[in-house]
Amino acid sequence: MADRILTTKDILQKEFKTGMRGYNPTEVDEYLDEIIRDYESFSKEISQLKAENERLHSKVDELTKQTTVQKPSQSGQSGNTVTNFDILKRLSNLERHVFGSKLDEDDEMGL
Repeated sequence: MADRILTTKDILQKEFKTGMRGYNPTEVDEYLDEIIRDYESFSKEISQLKAENERLHSKVDELTKQTTVQKPSQSGQSGNTVTNFDILKRLSNLERHVFGSKLDEDDEMGL
C-alpha cells in the first residue's frame, strides 16, 4: 500500500494564503471538511477490512491445523478397525479351539 502524504489532521490544519481575488475561504473549508470525512470513512473501512482479513487468516490457519491433525487420526481409525476385526477373529478361533466340540454340538442342536 502506498504511503499517504496527507492525514486528516494535515487537511484540517491547512492554511491557504488569501489574495485580492482568491478563493472563498468558507467554500474551501467546507470542501476540505468533505475530504476529511472521506479520509475518515476510508480509514475506518481499511481498519475493518484489515481486522476481517486477520480473522479470516486465523480461521484458515486453524482449519489447516485441524485437517492436518485429523488426517493421521483417520488413518489410525482405519487401522483400529482392522485391528479390532483381527482381535474378534482371533477370539473366535480361540473359542473354537477351547470350546470346539461343545460349540459344534450346540450348533447342531440349534442353540
